[in-house]
Amino acid sequence: MDKKERGFEIARGWEDKNINLPVRKTKYSAGYDIEAGEDTIIPSFKKGMKPTLVKTGLKSYMLDDEVLLLYNRSSNPKKGLILANSVGVIDKDYYGNSDNDGHIMFAFFNIKDEDIEIKKGDTIGQAIFQKYFLADNDIAEGERTGGFGSTDK
Repeated sequence: MDKKERGFEIARGWEDKNINLPVRKTKYSAGYDIEAGEDTIIPSFKKGMKPTLVKTGLKSYMLDDEVLLLYNRSSNPKKGLILANSVGVIDKDYYGNSDNDGHIMFAFFNIKDEDIEIKKGDTIGQAIFQKYFLADNDIAEGERTGGFGSTDK
């Protein structure tokens, strides 16, 4: 079997939910289209509310010097959906973590006056693998101990 370098898998607990692995639609597309793993209502924004996490049922593996970046679809802001974090960052060590197995989620705010319904299978964003570089004298030695939002804990 060939060595796995980068790709997508179904996250633990989602194996029987008919999750589609991401695909690129054209041969020069940078991004893999990501679908919602379940129906989700994104409420109209009110001051102080937290973003709604849209689950994908996916996790991703990659090489040591790579990151998976999550971007909004260009059509989503027209619908009122914006990413709360502008760009999602999926680090290599998020894969298979003990909290949530590396389950990828998109954090959305809805800036429309009415709630927005995302249906299972709707394309909600795109994911792009990218190389990154380390600064001279980098001393990072910490290890991830959890899932979503755990890097700063």
